[in-house]
Amino acid sequence: MSDKPGNENRITAKNLSEDEFFYGHKACAGCGGSLAVRMALKVMGKRTFLVEPAGCMSAVSFNFPQMSFANNAIISAFAGTGAVMSGIAAGARALGLKDYKVLGIAGDGGTADIGIQALSGLIDRNDDAVYICYDNEAYMNTGVQKSGLTPFGADTTTTPAGTEIHGNQRPKKNLFEIIAAHGVPYAATASIGYMEDFLNKVKRASEVKGTSFIHVIAPCPTGWGISTDETVEIAREVVDTGLWYLAEFYDGQIHLNKKPKTFKPVKDYIRKQGRFRGLSEDDLKEIIRQRDETWIRLNQRAERSDMSRYGHGE
Repeated sequence: MSDKPGNENRITAKNLSEDEFFYGHKACAGCGGSLAVRMALKVMGKRTFLVEPAGCMSAVSFNFPQMSFANNAIISAFAGTGAVMSGIAAGARALGLKDYKVLGIAGDGGTADIGIQALSGLIDRNDDAVYICYDNEAYMNTGVQKSGLTPFGADTTTTPAGTEIHGNQRPKKNLFEIIAAHGVPYAATASIGYMEDFLNKVKRASEVKGTSFIHVIAPCPTGWGISTDETVEIAREVVDTGLWYLAEFYDGQIHLNKKPKTFKPVKDYIRKQGRFRGLSEDDLKEIIRQRDETWIRLNQRAERSDMSRYGHGE
């Protein structure tokens, strides 16, 4: 892995492949997850073996006889995405296949909760594979239940907002740093609101020798309480408010891709979403406190990375 990604052969809206590998699906209007899947497959191409566990994308994709994928795809057990990816990689090697890619795409619950053991094993084996978590911040397919990646204050069917308790009281798991702690060759965060950044991270992940991981924010209008035409805008705003960050991990270091000098108002972002309708001013202050704490830690880690890289470390 090079010290710093170059700009050569970057994907832009102008040179993106016209091929479609995910079409005719039955996702809800404005589904951020389906957009992430569609665009990732356009980058990865037709020689990609896809694994999807039980979840939104498998539920809307495998509707015989109107199958949504133009390439080979399989539904895995909810907990088994990483294990099935390793099995496919081993089978392809045994068959002597060339010029292929293995891709796993799972939701937040199937990645950060139910599937984290198999994902950890995949990274430990370091198989050539790309794992993408499309994060809509709840178990949306089964009725909007809280997952380990549901943010503080969000109203779900298992963390309902009431007069005393205003939605989910736990912070969102720090999945990116959990994966980075494995020493994975490449990991990144992304947002469908910054699509070219996401596309180029998918491209880079597909070129890495070993396992790579991308965590992409993909809003769900149904579960978030937003209009179907607001998905991309909200996915951009979550980055601009600092509640989500764009970063990469490679060569053992975290690198921030975007460092806002100022953040857009959190309150404006929050008030657009029905899932946060029960929040108080104190809740908003807590969300901002958690955000600031995250950025202090990230900046400290990024600064240490820079010092180490240029020989100024301890």
